[in-house]
Amino acid sequence: MFRKFIFITITAIFLGITLYFTFLYYATFSEGFRSGELIKISRKGVVFKTWEGELSQGVAGAHIFKFSILDRDKKVIQQMKELQGEYVKVTYEERYKTFPWWGDTTYFVTEIVKEDSPFKVKINN
Repeated sequence: MFRKFIFITITAIFLGITLYFTFLYYATFSEGFRSGELIKISRKGVVFKTWEGELSQGVAGAHIFKFSILDRDKKVIQQMKELQGEYVKVTYEERYKTFPWWGDTTYFVTEIVKEDSPFKVKINN
C-alpha cells in the first residue's frame, strides 16, 4: 500500500512538472506589434548566449521596449543587424516566463519590417 502511494505521488509530481514546463514552452500571453527606432541589438550572456535588443518608442528614448530574439530566428537576427538605427515595426510574442537559454525578457520578436519614421519632416520647395 505504501509503495503504491509513493509511486502515485512521484508520478503525479513528475507529470505536474512536465505539464508546467510544456505550458511555459508553448503558451503565449499576447501577440502584437511595436514601432520605433532600433537602438540596440547584442548577443550577451556568460553560460547561455542570447540575442537582446531595444526599441526606442519615444522622443529622446523616453520609452524603451526591451526584447529577445530566439537563436532559431536567424533571418530576424540578420535583419536586426542591418536595420540598426532605423525606424522599424516589429511583431512579437509575449510569453508567461522565459528560460535562461531563450533570453532575458518575456517579449520575443518574430518579424521586423523597416518603416518610414513619423518624425521625419518633408520639406516641399
